[in-house]
Amino acid sequence: MRGEAVAENARIHIGGHDLEFPVVVGTENERGIDITNLRAKTGVVTLDPAFMNTASTVSSVTHLDGEKGILRYRGIPIEELGEKSTFVETAYLLIYGKLPTRPELDGFQRLLTRHSMIHEDMRRFFDGYPITAHPMAILSAMVTSLSSFYPYALNAKDDQYRDITIARLMGKLPTIAAFSYKKNIGHPFIYPRNDLDYCANFLHMMFAVPAEPYKMNEVAVRALNLLLILHADHEQNCSTSTVRMVGSAHTNLFASISAGICALWGPLHGGANQEVVEMLEDIGERGLTAKQFIDQVKDKKAGLRLMGFGHRVYKNFDPRAKIIKKACDELLQKLGIHDPMLDLALELEETALRDSYFVERKLYPNVDFYSGIIYRALGVPTQMFTVLFALGRLPGWIAHWKEMIEDPTTKIGRPRQIYMGPTQTHYVPLEQRQ
Repeated sequence: MRGEAVAENARIHIGGHDLEFPVVVGTENERGIDITNLRAKTGVVTLDPAFMNTASTVSSVTHLDGEKGILRYRGIPIEELGEKSTFVETAYLLIYGKLPTRPELDGFQRLLTRHSMIHEDMRRFFDGYPITAHPMAILSAMVTSLSSFYPYALNAKDDQYRDITIARLMGKLPTIAAFSYKKNIGHPFIYPRNDLDYCANFLHMMFAVPAEPYKMNEVAVRALNLLLILHADHEQNCSTSTVRMVGSAHTNLFASISAGICALWGPLHGGANQEVVEMLEDIGERGLTAKQFIDQVKDKKAGLRLMGFGHRVYKNFDPRAKIIKKACDELLQKLGIHDPMLDLALELEETALRDSYFVERKLYPNVDFYSGIIYRALGVPTQMFTVLFALGRLPGWIAHWKEMIEDPTTKIGRPRQIYMGPTQTHYVPLEQRQ
């Protein structure tokens, strides 16, 4: 999928030659210089560590404007989806490019429910993991293993089974995630129920035990539904770019998503909300007040960071944080939770938002700050935070993989480099080395 070039061109002067390259303009007036032929024409490449200024593709999935605090899925503001949609409906929107009709939504929901169980042989795989296994390690391995049970899905370019493969992955990931948690705490697995919707089913598999009936809390279901919507996609982030890079080799969906899960596992990506809770635990253990910790953060010599504030992309505010803050406040009130750590988090938020140091630097709470608080309020252990992030991000990963694999212009990803190693040397026999 290539963008549309306009009459404007960018001119590069190199090696005594003036060369022009077309400027591509997106539907939201984002502009990029198409340097596809740069190396062929000049013999040089661009150097852009971390791809901070490089668009790897054109996409119609998500629009993100960090300066203005805008996030839209397929053109629909995240604020509207968070208020009016469900996670399953949002997933359909991302994957198939439009809001579903009632028959389409019902059919999609039935597919996810029908394919929520995993093969019983896969259930035995969990026996091989030690009880110390991190749920993300189990999640990534089990998703890859799905490809061995559905071999016809190995041909990524064959669209005959694409929709059913997508439904299988969407349906089974909550089951695998819940089983990984049960394995970690030594509890018996709880199988999915066809009478529960997507989010309720996941909470049931997570927290139910055979010894007693599980009472579903609708407040918790709504909170989880909102969290998953807010995490469903975020443009070309590290894990999404990983899914696209791996998928560009025509790698099957299961393996591509597994690679994205591994990328998300990194503490600089999906582990941010876990770091928020760990920060709060550290503050509590040290017996500090919110103000005392804020003062230490401002002291550069202390080497402390206020986790969950600021964002690499959003330069003013995270639009998701506004939505989730309201939900967080309502959840804590309705559940009647009095957790000293949650009280500390709210005190920390209030203190930082009144401090000119953070206000002047536009360091506002982001989605990770509030999501960690909500997960804790729901009873989700810290090590499962990133797993729930993966569960929410799944439809975005699928949407980008599908968009890329169906684009006839897609080529295998192959970044260049600038070599800075030794120039040509020669092999020295072992006895002559010093």
